[in-house]
Amino acid sequence: MNRTGALCATLVFLASFGPGAAPAADRTGMQHHASFVSGGVGASSQEDLKAREREFNLKLVFTLVEGNYVADVNVAIRDAGGRTVLEHEAPGPLFMAKLPSGTYTVSATYEGRSQSRKVSIGERLRTEQFRWPSNPQTDFPLQNDRS
Repeated sequence: MNRTGALCATLVFLASFGPGAAPAADRTGMQHHASFVSGGVGASSQEDLKAREREFNLKLVFTLVEGNYVADVNVAIRDAGGRTVLEHEAPGPLFMAKLPSGTYTVSATYEGRSQSRKVSIGERLRTEQFRWPSNPQTDFPLQNDRS
């Protein structure tokens, strides 16, 4: 493939993610004795994160009510005493953390709309799904073709 062809292929690939967007890389980190990973944009990233689930005891999944994945979700996790354990902007629809056993308040904010819930964390993976109603101005939910 010549340089022009390669450039065109790259531009088509990046355009498929929408205006000004590019595929986000998975992010890992550690805050206040809590390790985490987030991402899940694309099939290979989702497979990579799925393979790592056993390393974590909290998994958050972010979607619209219709089921479409969402990204750029601000996550805040506070312990029972109200102290912030972890804050992170998830670049994709999946977020996983390894936390000490206990009760936490998990808050997720997407497009300025926040949801919070208390969760009890132990040794096993606990999955919580956060769902937001779609915004007709910015979201393009999948159509349900039930005839």
